[in-house]
Amino acid sequence: MKESIVLGGGCFWCLEAVYLRVKGVTSVTNGYAGGTSQNSSYWDLHTSKNDHAEVVKVEFDTKQIDLDTILGIFWALHNPTTPNQQGADIGPAYRSIILYSDDKQKILAIESREKVGQPLWDDPIVTEIKPLEKFWPAEPEQQNYFDNHPDQAYCQIVINPKLVKLKQKFAHLLQ
Repeated sequence: MKESIVLGGGCFWCLEAVYLRVKGVTSVTNGYAGGTSQNSSYWDLHTSKNDHAEVVKVEFDTKQIDLDTILGIFWALHNPTTPNQQGADIGPAYRSIILYSDDKQKILAIESREKVGQPLWDDPIVTEIKPLEKFWPAEPEQQNYFDNHPDQAYCQIVINPKLVKLKQKFAHLLQ
């Protein structure tokens, strides 16, 4: 059975690169969600007209991986304690957010935050957990960014360390 959840943990290129390497994940789509403005694009994401976050829609096969595991990776591979920031990426577009599609996902996200996420961090978690209202896929040039630009400086400095951490902590889950 297929399921999906929308997650934001800073720049969407980072989470995309991580989840594309996980067994049971069938697709990852970069996009925008979590705000109230109508429509979104990369170019207006950082303006006062747009309050969405950079997010990834993670689709997965529940026979191979469950939502708890997807969320465990989420908590471990970004800093959910910094409001509107991940490293040098600053602003509401880079906030930590979980956008659920039903009550079951909501309950699992809240439980996971307390049982899995908070024990990993010294500071309180500030991740928003709210219903998904609308997801806008990002532009084609924003998709598969790390795989298409592995030598780009951002990929080397920011994404590669996350992939190393993924291999160290979750080697058993890698494709």
